Amino acid sequence: MTVSLWQANGTQPLREVDFLIVGAGLVGSSAAYFAGQAGRHVTITDTRDIALGASSRNAGFMITGLDTYYHHATEHYGIDVVREMWGLSRTTHSHLRYFARHGDVQWHDCGSMLLAESKEEAKDLEDAARALDADGIDMEYCSDDPLQRGYYAAIRQPQDAAVQPYQLVQTIFKQSGAELVANNEVYRLEQTDDDFVLVYTRQFIFKARDVLLCTNAYSVILDPYFIGKVIPTRAQVIVTAPLKNGPVVNTCGYSDYGYMYYRDTFDGRLLIGGGRKQNKALENDTMDDRTTNPVQRVLENYLREKFPDVIEPIDMRWAGIMGFSVDGLPLVGRLPGKPRVGFAVGFHGHGLAMGAGTAERAVDMMLNGTHPGAVSATRLS
Repeated sequence: MTVSLWQANGTQPLREVDFLIVGAGLVGSSAAYFAGQAGRHVTITDTRDIALGASSRNAGFMITGLDTYYHHATEHYGIDVVREMWGLSRTTHSHLRYFARHGDVQWHDCGSMLLAESKEEAKDLEDAARALDADGIDMEYCSDDPLQRGYYAAIRQPQDAAVQPYQLVQTIFKQSGAELVANNEVYRLEQTDDDFVLVYTRQFIFKARDVLLCTNAYSVILDPYFIGKVIPTRAQVIVTAPLKNGPVVNTCGYSDYGYMYYRDTFDGRLLIGGGRKQNKALENDTMDDRTTNPVQRVLENYLREKFPDVIEPIDMRWAGIMGFSVDGLPLVGRLPGKPRVGFAVGFHGHGLAMGAGTAERAVDMMLNGTHPGAVSATRLS
């Protein structure tokens, strides 16, 4: 989003706030909760409203860990970083379960299942299972197809869950006690000499003691620092009409190295997402959250191939914009030259796995100067 001169010319009223969070999604609402618990008065502002971006356009998978097979992740990041990220994921899920228990959130402890689409992927799954088992991580390996739908092997993580993501973020926001200024685009950030930050928005010019950007894919609009570090990436899904014969998956299923994913919804539909692998150029580096025919055809074909018993028509289609970090890990830090502007962005499609725990680290960094660990953006310096 951008703001024109006709919408805001710098004469908006000045509004002093304590701790300003930009972005009212899962991460921003979680950060508001943690900052509020630390005694700060929190204001959240957003271009839209609570959870109307990717936070409520995802599949609602609460999957533990990174989006890379465990043995590949350890080769790429090192075992210490991978263990830390798995711990961060478990912390995130602990927070989300707490929030959900204290709110009205649909939830299913169905576990997740990573399935192999080919013999080659099955070999990778077996290697990943060995690495997970060697590190004492709870999982179950299956050398055939537990769904009986043409897959080659599977890893089940019994601790994972399916959630209604819009309800989840709504309840986190309510528990945060934060004030919301919705429908309010941000278009400029200025660090003043008196240790305040001026945040220019369509409705107000905020004067804030501290600012935390939880803007994920849209971070590149706010500061050039994020260009090349956070890449806006589109994801698309289809959802059928309610199934007359009941659920067909009973898990959070994902396959083809995470490029395809599927689950039963709480109102008895089948959701299928993915299709980006076959259309990377189309889906990469875009903030256009519309569905596109090439990806939708991939999803329709997958429905027919893997779920031929589902005869119900496709009822809904939608898209959302994820923020992919350049190296696959979230980014927490402060903007160069703006020490009172922090950020927690770049969740690589795994906000429900890492978001709340990363938000907690970002708030701790802002208020106490604590190093955020493996998610520190200084690794990209």
